[in-house]
Amino acid sequence: MHLLVIRTSAMGDVALTTPVLKAMHNQYPSLKITVVTRKAFKPLFSSIQDIGFVFPDFKKRHKGIAGIIRLYREIKKSIKADYVIDLHDVLRSKILCFFFRINGTPVFVIDKGRAEKKALITGRDKKQLKHSVDRYCDVFEKAGFPVNAVKDKCIMPSSEALKIVSELMNEEGLMHVGVAPYAKHKLKMWPEDNMIRLLELISEKHECRFWLFGGPEDKERLEDFCSRVEGAVNIAGTLNLEEELAMMSRLRFMIAMDSSNMHMAALSGTRVISIWGGTDPLAGFGAWMQEDSLSVRIPVEDLECRPCTIYGKGECKRGDFACMHWLTPERVFKQIEINLLKYK
Repeated sequence: MHLLVIRTSAMGDVALTTPVLKAMHNQYPSLKITVVTRKAFKPLFSSIQDIGFVFPDFKKRHKGIAGIIRLYREIKKSIKADYVIDLHDVLRSKILCFFFRINGTPVFVIDKGRAEKKALITGRDKKQLKHSVDRYCDVFEKAGFPVNAVKDKCIMPSSEALKIVSELMNEEGLMHVGVAPYAKHKLKMWPEDNMIRLLELISEKHECRFWLFGGPEDKERLEDFCSRVEGAVNIAGTLNLEEELAMMSRLRFMIAMDSSNMHMAALSGTRVISIWGGTDPLAGFGAWMQEDSLSVRIPVEDLECRPCTIYGKGECKRGDFACMHWLTPERVFKQIEINLLKYK
């Protein structure tokens, strides 16, 4: 039996497939799984044995409808999929699944709960929605494969990557803290000055090395951020993804926005303090298997406009970005002290 699983973006959402795919491998060892995803994301699946990959090139070879048809033909030529599991449900995956359907291959598609999410951000129904990992599980169950997602460390970096980061993190007596201060959308980002003050508060009580995470596009502003924080090191663009994951697994904890770094650190087995503004864990995108107390945000009862967005797009309707400005560095530091720094 061979399953073709589709999830090509975003990085955090792709990472969240790992608790499910790892569980599928454990619970159905004779099942063959091939994942359609971006080549850059392959290190996320390093802990899952015998998994296959198809790496589409949506910028060139597989661009547009003609490219998706080409992708379909290439998949059909290389593997015989008994079922297609669409964990993405976007235009590209819909078109790809259309061709599998007309060829007679059963297709099962994620229910993203769009109506529930709309009700959440419009304020009609502020309740906890199903987590993305559980939504992924539902698709496999519809296909006839009930699965219980793995609830511990899901990403295992290679020994080579661990060796490289161990050499970087070899200073004895320091507490190594990851910091990912940016996100794709501004409604997810805490003001820089607040983050810098938070790191000062941590440094006043603990000897730290702060490792700054971000994409290549963040490198310049992280350099500026780094110059303002004693003990900070900017690793954006200097390590590959596997090495970043290895470093995340060695951190005492990570501080992150609602971002892919939050998900990857949590799935690497590291505790994560996540800071939420316009988005909220209620939408089902919280860090996997992290305590709710580690998700720091203004309660929806205190600020009824929250959450105002599911993915972070848009503008602050109040105009004062209260959801982030009301989160003072002292308030976040208190949560870190209570939940993380009391542990040795």
